[in-house]
Amino acid sequence: MTFAFYMWKKGSLHRVAQASGYFSSHCRQFAKTMMFLKVWPVISSSCGIASKSIVGLSIILFCVSIAALWQNTHMQAPTPIFDPQDFLKTVPHKPGVYRMLGKESEILYVGKARDLRNRLSSYFRGTIANSRTFAMVKQICNVEIAITGTEAEALLLESNLIKKHAPRYNILLKDGKGYPYIYITSKQEYPRIQFYRGSRKLPGQFFGPYPSAGAVRQTLHLMKKLFKVRQCEDSFFANRSRPCLEYQIKRCSGPCVGLVSKEDYDQSVRHAIQFLQGRTQDVVGELVQKMEAAASTLNFEKAAEFRDQIESLRHISQQQYVSGGNGNVDVVAIHLDSGIASVQVFTVRNGNNLGNRNFFPQLPDEDAEPAEILGYFLAQYYLNHDVPSDILVSVMPDEPEVLEEMLTLKQGRKVAIRQPQRGERSKWVEMAQRNAEQALQMQLLSKSGMQQRLFALQEVLGLDELPSRMECFDISHTMGEATVASCVVFDMNGPAKSEYRRYNIDGIQPGDDYAAMHQALTRRFRRASASDGKLPDILFIDGGKGQVSQALDVLAELQVSGVEIVGIAKGEGRKPGLETLIIEQGNGRLALPEYSKALHLIQQIRDEAHRFAITGHRARRQKARTQSPLEQIEGLGAKRRQVLLKQFGGLRAVERASAEELAKVPGISLELARRIYDFFNGEDK
Repeated sequence: MTFAFYMWKKGSLHRVAQASGYFSSHCRQFAKTMMFLKVWPVISSSCGIASKSIVGLSIILFCVSIAALWQNTHMQAPTPIFDPQDFLKTVPHKPGVYRMLGKESEILYVGKARDLRNRLSSYFRGTIANSRTFAMVKQICNVEIAITGTEAEALLLESNLIKKHAPRYNILLKDGKGYPYIYITSKQEYPRIQFYRGSRKLPGQFFGPYPSAGAVRQTLHLMKKLFKVRQCEDSFFANRSRPCLEYQIKRCSGPCVGLVSKEDYDQSVRHAIQFLQGRTQDVVGELVQKMEAAASTLNFEKAAEFRDQIESLRHISQQQYVSGGNGNVDVVAIHLDSGIASVQVFTVRNGNNLGNRNFFPQLPDEDAEPAEILGYFLAQYYLNHDVPSDILVSVMPDEPEVLEEMLTLKQGRKVAIRQPQRGERSKWVEMAQRNAEQALQMQLLSKSGMQQRLFALQEVLGLDELPSRMECFDISHTMGEATVASCVVFDMNGPAKSEYRRYNIDGIQPGDDYAAMHQALTRRFRRASASDGKLPDILFIDGGKGQVSQALDVLAELQVSGVEIVGIAKGEGRKPGLETLIIEQGNGRLALPEYSKALHLIQQIRDEAHRFAITGHRARRQKARTQSPLEQIEGLGAKRRQVLLKQFGGLRAVERASAEELAKVPGISLELARRIYDFFNGEDK
């Protein structure tokens, strides 16, 4: 107020007050009221203000109002604090869906619950073990709920909301286009079979869905050979005056120029529909009758045509037949590695295997379990796809009964989720599982994915450039037996398998991993330094501080510089994602989060080194256990060994025999006999 009065005495606010119009007039009216009530003289005298005029009071009030208006406009109101305890008091004990909202009312997470209050209470307890959930709860500013009749309805609503809003902390399925179908028109005189993707509201019949466009085109190509139903565009069909090339190569019956009767063409269309419905046997039965009828009328050329068509149908039916009946089945398998999930879906409709398709669901920043991922995947996947009567899975998803109820509710008929343990169906799941693993391996080795992980590794280790060559060493043995060291090499394109090496470790105390690592590294880098060979940018050691110390000693002895050494120490329970990196000359330790792309690359390199080492160790151990000691004696070939063992009845008798007794065996000289004797008695091994 003192500042406003000072500005008024200078004359500037007086002019503002005169030009303020409506707002200023209200201030003057309020000032007159205060004057009438004799309030202003008291205020002015207490504040030491000489002027008691209405103009002065109105200007001061005007300035105070402007300041308050500016503060309300430019100062943010404090964010209301979310009180979970007060909120939980209003939540009912009923099934439904809840939405966690952030500061900007963005949806952080969508979940469903059988009991909303009990489920939501678990988020606001004193201790939360999951780091992802802890980070999410800290951002919650509000929670919205929707009550449903059953838990299955809640699951359906949850899936719709996740699909629509793609919350940050939910497992998301990214699926761009819908599945393709085979579409047979019904309005034309000569119906057309075609590839189709989109809304199924057109008149006609749709068959599918097929897992990929390639599967549709392959099926259409087969149907050209089998049924000769046209697949050309309507505009092309309507303007033909002579048959096209498809007719010449016997891929079409030529309806465009009347080379086939309407009855015969309709019959071909009907056979095509039966084939797509899985009723191949019905088609074969009709063709067999036609073949016999043609043969009885001595129309052998037509009979041969029917015969070839029957053989093709039987061959294709054997290739596509999967389900052991005319049922609809989806085979779903999941494989999780390096923080990436691969889900493989094989589609079987009416007994025909329509092929497969792979998905990579987007995971939140946590170590999600396969059962949890598969549960979310199935719930979202079948929102936009037909639900078969049976869904075969590699692992049972979380809460399968609720998921079955939701899918049954959506489809209007019984849907079962099964995990076969034996029989033919278990082999289908194994096939899908292998495909999922292969797809994930290809994803990990893709150039784009590899480059992203290399950039992340460069940032984590603080390297000046991207690493162009990385090597990893691992030791494998069984209680010290047949020790083998492996060296795997990764470059900017992934594994460089032609440069992998194995080292058979000898001359050390059995089970001494430090000595084995020292010997393997010495052999590797002595050869590299002597021949000016390739040196890695990063040398990974599968082990802790002791193994890293061996690597540092070897490189120092051989005067090798410019190699970054990183040890990979296993975490508690040897669980993936809990590894600790040992860097900075063995004194620094770094623990990367489970979702780190750099950690995923390190795990991939480490696992490949372990696989290569254990494969070599098993081969060496097997060879040692199946190899006869006699093979190590120079001059004792296979035939002489066979004769020697027959004469003495076994190896143990050969070990106990004297040189003179050994020399009595045909083909064994006295010199060779002494060599055999010395070998078993330890004089000249």
